Amino acid sequence: MLDPRKLRLLRELSRRGTIAAVAEALTFTASAVSQQLSALEREAGLPLLERTGRTVVLTPAGRVLVEHAGAVLESLERAEAALAATRTGPAGPLRIGAFPTAARALLPEALTILGEEHPGLEPMVAEIDPADVSAALRAGTLDVALVHEYDFVPPVVDDSVETRPLLTEPMYLTTRSTLEEASLDPWIVSTPGTLCHTMTVRACQAAGFEPRVRHHIDDFDTVLLLAAAGQGVALVPRLAAASPPEGVRLTRVEIQRRTLIAFRRGYGEHPALSPFTAALRKSTARATQAGGHG
Repeated sequence: MLDPRKLRLLRELSRRGTIAAVAEALTFTASAVSQQLSALEREAGLPLLERTGRTVVLTPAGRVLVEHAGAVLESLERAEAALAATRTGPAGPLRIGAFPTAARALLPEALTILGEEHPGLEPMVAEIDPADVSAALRAGTLDVALVHEYDFVPPVVDDSVETRPLLTEPMYLTTRSTLEEASLDPWIVSTPGTLCHTMTVRACQAAGFEPRVRHHIDDFDTVLLLAAAGQGVALVPRLAAASPPEGVRLTRVEIQRRTLIAFRRGYGEHPALSPFTAALRKSTARATQAGGHG
């Protein structure tokens, strides 16, 4: 009988490429990961890995097993969800990941609603960049997360993750009326490697220029304050632009940001997900009605 915990390690190895990366992601030692994978090979009765020096690649049998691992783990997730549904009401820890704007603008009220309606749940929030969400969900360090997608940027979640739409919001340009007008201005962008950074660079490229970056800032409140101080122009989403500082003029541009609720495949039937989603939708409706630019 194949051990699903070892299947999870094999799937992570297929995605991350090295035993060291798997160990770091799942907080194991590299030796422990290697031992577990060797045990999986014995259970399978076939070599699953080819080791050449420090590199490890999957054999054809290993690749076949990885193709089935997703379905096996999804079925186990559904079984755990069904067991949880037999309890009297949602209860226990709910590990939530969120990007900074959502953590500030959407989660506080959502968690208040959730606590009033389902006091048995224990929400635990961690700030995380959407690019890291799929790995955290697969590793089990998160149960559900808020991720965002931008025009010009492909989705970042992989096929181990399901998503449900939550919010679509416009983007705004600070100070200038069009992107083309901002081609010679200094720019305030997010940290390289984040979706926000990629979106800004590609939006500028689509407008025919490379942004001249002066500041790398991830917090949109700080971005707006720097824009007010004349330190550059930036693109900000509606949730972050509800109360711009004095001196900042915002112009809507033809770019959208979409926020989605993400969770492991099979987790969609878990009794904790539905009340969290309902509370989040209430909070989102109030946040979008309360202000922002139309």
